[in-house]
Amino acid sequence: MHNPKLFSPLQVGPYTLAHRVVLAPLTRMRADKATFAPRPLNAEYYGQRATAGGLLIAEASPVLATGRGNPATPGIYSDEQVAGWRAVTDAVHAKGGIIFLQLWHVGRVSHSSLQPGGVLPVAPSAVPIAGDGMMAATASGKPQPYETPRALETHEIPGIVDAFRQAARNAMEAGFDGVEIHGANGYLIEQFLQSHINLRADRYGGSIENRARFLLEIVDAVAGVWGANRVGVRLSPYGIANGSGETDPMPLYSHVIGALDRLGLAYLHFIEPRSSGAGRAEVDHQNVPSAMKLFRPMWRGVLMTAGGFTGESANAAIADGDADLIAFGRIFIANPDLPDRLKNGYPLTPYNRATFYGGGEAGYTDYPVYDGLRQAETA
Repeated sequence: MHNPKLFSPLQVGPYTLAHRVVLAPLTRMRADKATFAPRPLNAEYYGQRATAGGLLIAEASPVLATGRGNPATPGIYSDEQVAGWRAVTDAVHAKGGIIFLQLWHVGRVSHSSLQPGGVLPVAPSAVPIAGDGMMAATASGKPQPYETPRALETHEIPGIVDAFRQAARNAMEAGFDGVEIHGANGYLIEQFLQSHINLRADRYGGSIENRARFLLEIVDAVAGVWGANRVGVRLSPYGIANGSGETDPMPLYSHVIGALDRLGLAYLHFIEPRSSGAGRAEVDHQNVPSAMKLFRPMWRGVLMTAGGFTGESANAAIADGDADLIAFGRIFIANPDLPDRLKNGYPLTPYNRATFYGGGEAGYTDYPVYDGLRQAETA
């Protein structure tokens, strides 16, 4: 067997995983364009990547219509969406797999053309995403500069926390096995966390404790639905996606991880700094710290990490005790049988970035599984 540590069992909350290879939550923009509900094609895609005792994290799904930042991303706030996701979870469970749903609100990483009624996106403060080449997705498909978002009023914030709570209930109705809260990549929760985006003067701004309040209220709400041991949280402490990036992440994220560590969550999920581009480009940041190495001493629970891992580097991270689970993105897109390939040392099919977002079967459900005999015959 190749990579034996990667294929040892692990207890995650109430679930016993057969291996440590996880499908990372990946935005693919292939939901129904009118209802934002998953389609049969989506159920096929997830079913292809399910293995007995393997964990999949379904793509980020807005908890509100106003939490959307891209066309054709599935939601988790309507009956049609719940029904669409039910077909996905059924397909995964039919193969003995375990699937969590990532709960999402993009905050300022949106555009008025994607918002109900054409209103401005919301954020902790009226601070736009700025920088060379930073463009918003739009309903027309033509990128536009980011608008200045509307700062949330203090009295509105509990409503967003409630939307995460309701989304957690909806995910349970849809047959998921747990949920992951998206606190990474410059989206709304991380916007509240970071000092250059959150300029608030109320109880949600200023001190680190105040900036972390929104995340911790959401975790409490979602754990109230699922139980903490079926809830994960994703963070990107050294990420730079979507205008994010704390000048000195250590004080902020040490506080956040310490607070989360006391809650008995299913897992904590990092995006490694070397690949923090949120899928928009090939990113390989050099000379940056490792999130898993830096923060592992602060986290007693199951630690998952993601970011450009190979089978060998994933196995080494687990063998060294730096992580317990490795989430794979791009290579899991192109290799629906990725666990089998990594276990047996089979070659990997290369991915096609042009088909990551939007479209149909091409680059989504048409990647082959490895057939050694057939491959040998045609070689």
